[in-house]
Amino acid sequence: MSARTSMLEATLRKSVAQAKTGKKPKLTIAFLGVGVECAIDESGEYVLPADQGLCVDLLYRARERRLEMQRETERVEKLESKIKEHFIETLSASSTGLAGRVARVQIELKAVPQIEDYEKFYAYVKKNNAFDLLQKRLNEGAAKERLEAGDGAKAGITVFRAKKVSITKI
Repeated sequence: MSARTSMLEATLRKSVAQAKTGKKPKLTIAFLGVGVECAIDESGEYVLPADQGLCVDLLYRARERRLEMQRETERVEKLESKIKEHFIETLSASSTGLAGRVARVQIELKAVPQIEDYEKFYAYVKKNNAFDLLQKRLNEGAAKERLEAGDGAKAGITVFRAKKVSITKI
């Protein structure tokens, strides 16, 4: 019997004993898919295994489960997109739409601002101090180029070293 299995069984036994006495269990087990089980405390927070090796394996199984779910979501999203494209092509915006047994669909028009002349736009932003028209997001590629060229300080750009966890199957 593995340490993971014995931990789950011990938690289950305690939970059943507490439930029989009418007490709320201190820990419950969240089953998030095949092989992805983790204890949850009274406040709803996950309780990680004390053994670091079990923690590594749980991380790997959780990531694999998430990726599996993501792939499934992408397939459903692709179908949803195809159906939406079908209605955009076949329904006019002036029609009242179509109805099935459980839902109704219609085409709605939405005004989306776009830049027609970038030179005019940037001149306007600068002249009128209208920087609220821009999003505050750094283009990482362009920023890396400036840093490599030694222009990072002049441009007000610095580097933050973000930590990233890497996990591979053995």
